[in-house]
This record gives sequence, C-alpha cells and structure tokens, in this order.
Amino acid sequence: MPAEEKPGTGMVVLGVVAAIVIASIGNTVVSYAAQALGADPTVMQGLQLQAYVVLTAAGVIIAAFAWASIRKRAKDPARTLGKLVPIVVAVSFLADVPMFFLPGASVVGIIALMLMHVVVAAVAVPIFHRVMPVRTLVAA
Repeated sequence: MPAEEKPGTGMVVLGVVAAIVIASIGNTVVSYAAQALGADPTVMQGLQLQAYVVLTAAGVIIAAFAWASIRKRAKDPARTLGKLVPIVVAVSFLADVPMFFLPGASVVGIIALMLMHVVVAAVAVPIFHRVMPVRTLVAA
C-alpha cells in the first residue's frame, strides 16, 4: 500500500469521533421528530438520548474496525464495501423488528429506530472514505 493511502491513527480516531458526534446529532433529530409524531421514548427506549448515543458510538466503532479489516484484507475493498455496507444496514433493521410486538410501540417509533441505522451509515461511510480510503482495482 503506498504511503499516501496509509491513514494516520490520529486522523482515523478523529474521523471516528466526528462520525459518532455527527450521527448522534442526526439521530437526535430523528428521535425528536418521532416523538413529535407520537412515539413514546419510555416504551421505545432506543429513542432516548443515552441509548442511541451509546448504540451509535458502538456501531461506528465496530464499523470502523470492520472497514479497516476489509480495507486491509479484501482483494477489491471498494467493491466489497460497496456490496457489504447496504447489506449490513438492511440486516441491522432486524434488531428493530421485535419492537413491533412490544406493547405500546408505535410504527413511527420503529421506523425512526430503523432510520437511525441509515443515519449512522450515511454519516460514517463518507467519513471512513476520507480517513481510510479504499483502493479500486482497475482492469488492465
């Protein structure tokens, strides 16, 4: 890997922190909108600040390690990540499906929780591209 493609640890950490902060702000907007539309954060605990900030941070950190691993090990990391990221986001929605059976849960709240997964990916992926760029194989 050429030196210009090797990310500095400080830049990666800063990128991860930025992704956590920005995604948490985005998820705050989603949470407030859901609550304004009737979602109850006492029933849907994922709409509470403490819950979604912790889960956002965990998701971004896990994603950063996965991104770095794929970047290092995949034959074509850009293609691998291009396929994997949407699949992981879609699969992450499954964590919210049981909420449909929670007494007092609202469809608005569940959709908001699912949207939060999209917010995290929409924020983290461009930041990861910036601080941990991936190479694209060019056909000869």
